[in-house]
Amino acid sequence: MSISTHWFLPTTGDGRTLVGGGHSVPRGIGVPTADPGTAAAFREPDIEYLAQVARTAEILGFEGVLTPTGTWCEDAWLTTAALVRETERLKFLVAFRPGTISPTLAAQMAATFQRHSRGRLLLNVVTGGEPDEQARFGDRLSAAERYARTDEFLSVLRGAWQGGFNFSGDYYDVADARTRQAPDPLPRLYFGGSSAPAGPVAARHADVYLTWGEPPAQVAEKLDWVRGLAKEEGRELRFGIRLHVLTRDTSERAWAEAQALLDGLDPAHIEQAQAALAQSESVGQQRMRELHAGSRDARDARALEISPGLWAGVGLVRGGAGTALVGSHAEVASLIEEYHALGIDEFILSGYPHVEEAYWFAEGVRPVLQRRGVVS
Repeated sequence: MSISTHWFLPTTGDGRTLVGGGHSVPRGIGVPTADPGTAAAFREPDIEYLAQVARTAEILGFEGVLTPTGTWCEDAWLTTAALVRETERLKFLVAFRPGTISPTLAAQMAATFQRHSRGRLLLNVVTGGEPDEQARFGDRLSAAERYARTDEFLSVLRGAWQGGFNFSGDYYDVADARTRQAPDPLPRLYFGGSSAPAGPVAARHADVYLTWGEPPAQVAEKLDWVRGLAKEEGRELRFGIRLHVLTRDTSERAWAEAQALLDGLDPAHIEQAQAALAQSESVGQQRMRELHAGSRDARDARALEISPGLWAGVGLVRGGAGTALVGSHAEVASLIEEYHALGIDEFILSGYPHVEEAYWFAEGVRPVLQRRGVVS
């Protein structure tokens, strides 16, 4: 089976250095003040730039773009709705948190989006793991309670698409939940989570289980865990992974570029970002931080290589996905094949800046994968 590749919509902003902001990291961390004569200016996430990223992803053959959620992002629903008319085939993987919207309204919004976009909506359900972020939206449930609520939310969401759905639980009580029409096709549900309560929710509801880019052995353990839970539910899931990518014509050039990204960081910003990320209740975020716990020295990019070709430098200033595939086009293709052999079929990728790095991947790595029969 061939893999699917997706790109990322940088709704917190973009640039030629590692850009913090999002996933519990306040906007501005990691954003350099450009020196005169350099091309390191911060790119605001205005609709013109985001349209450029989306059109680039479509032109280069990516299936869709992930649009994140959180205080430091532009709203994912509104942004992607605006970009539907800027594109023709590109799908939009819209991230949202169940605690900020009712499941019946989410079902209605998804059905409307799917009709207006002619079937280009995918949904990324994010339970949430940062206490301060949750509190901004009036959500003070514990992590276990949030997963229990997500379980109920997804039951109501799918039930509303079927029509005439009645449900009474600990968090939702709905009567005759329905939408004017069911979305056609039903949006694929993407869901991730590394904690014990996350697994059963994924097994019961997800179409695609997502993991962040941990070393292959750790990813294999996680996939086996979720596969077993899904089997108990009589279901089979697809699996996806969220990674950054930095690929060049030679390995030496790729690693030199990784070092250049680190050279643009202020050590104080690294400490500030790590202090913010340490407050996260997300087990996945804790696992990301542990990957670079042995070295946070931005003076040596190679010191942050935690597995051959897997680089944890991004996670110094960015929450969420904190690792990147770094190397020559052939090396990065081989890493993708390694994850694919574990069962990963969907790769959600990104790079700084997003327009330029999309071209590096599409023109460098994709032809290698095509020759190897991994992508069509």
